Amino acid sequence: MKKITVFIWICFVVPVSAFCQETFKITHGPYLQAMGTTGVNIIWTTNRNAISWVELAADDSTHFYAKEHKKYFAAENGLKNTGELHNVRIDGLRPDTRYRYRIYSQEVLSHEGFEVRYGSVAAARAFMAKLPVFKTNIKTTDHLSFAVINDMHQRNEVIKTLLNQVDWNNTDMVFFNGDMVNNSRSEDQLFSSFMDTADSIFADHIPMYYARGNHETRGEFASEFPKYFPTQTGHLYYLLRSGPVCFIILDTGEDKPDSDIEYSNITSFDNYRTREAAWLEKALKDPDYVQAPYKVVIGHIPPFGGWHGETEVAEKFIPLLNDAGAQIMLAAHLHRHVKKMPKQGPSNFPVLVNSNSAIIKAKVERDHLQIDMFDLQGKLIDSVRIDPSK
Repeated sequence: MKKITVFIWICFVVPVSAFCQETFKITHGPYLQAMGTTGVNIIWTTNRNAISWVELAADDSTHFYAKEHKKYFAAENGLKNTGELHNVRIDGLRPDTRYRYRIYSQEVLSHEGFEVRYGSVAAARAFMAKLPVFKTNIKTTDHLSFAVINDMHQRNEVIKTLLNQVDWNNTDMVFFNGDMVNNSRSEDQLFSSFMDTADSIFADHIPMYYARGNHETRGEFASEFPKYFPTQTGHLYYLLRSGPVCFIILDTGEDKPDSDIEYSNITSFDNYRTREAAWLEKALKDPDYVQAPYKVVIGHIPPFGGWHGETEVAEKFIPLLNDAGAQIMLAAHLHRHVKKMPKQGPSNFPVLVNSNSAIIKAKVERDHLQIDMFDLQGKLIDSVRIDPSK
């Protein structure tokens, strides 16, 4: 009994003792971001500071341990990053190619001057375990399938119910169209609210792309968002070409004026959307967009409703999209299903608003893009057919 008492006393009185510390480990992830034709970001976290790397292998019949693999480090400007959030960018991959990958993190115990002391290594299991596999995008194929959910507001059970409707063997990518959280408070909240669920279902092997909603902009952790959901351009608005579809992912910002008391004088979205519109005008001239058979816009706030953010979207983005021949906008924000055809609003294309209890599943068929919306029971709510642009 005396020995047990001493052990408890040590753990409470000297909590930093290595004897009582939690084992160094990977805590969340990995998950894929910014997937392109030749590169991808792989993200995960650890419970203490570490350097990290990824090893790749072709997805073939060879064992992962058959040979030594190149290490891709989380590094910037020639220095390996040290921290608890790990972001490894891998470039130089082949389009339309499947890769197995394994993540590694080595704890950094101290870094003083020229001396770095390292601790143990945590890694994804490779022996007697199936490693995650991803496939890079390709622009030349005639086929593509994707799913969209939005406005989940930390409802993990709803996320699971909707994503369980997806045929993952025949789905190329997933879009989160904003408001996956109620607000942005911490890393723990981000993962417990939706990313741990997403990772357990698909996000370690199927790429997920994020169109930020207005609730992701609220809270003391909001400015950290880009670190967890990086893009190839460094902006939260970007162009993505995959197969026959070119996606314009917009960041529609907040829904009320910047001066609103709710924002505590911390927002500047009017100027932000003006800069985004300048980018959009140039992006719509990109050959990946111009030559794409299908042109799909994804943005959280729709261009109608009368609120300030909705008016900003209608005035700053829609005229550019009209001129460039956009074919449909997939929106969110309203928590209900709405479909506006071209004659009912400012756009020359349909705007389909997905509810907060439905999923969009889309697929390029032989001669058209079929977009279907399903409720929690898997019942078809609405459909839109898009013919190829000419």
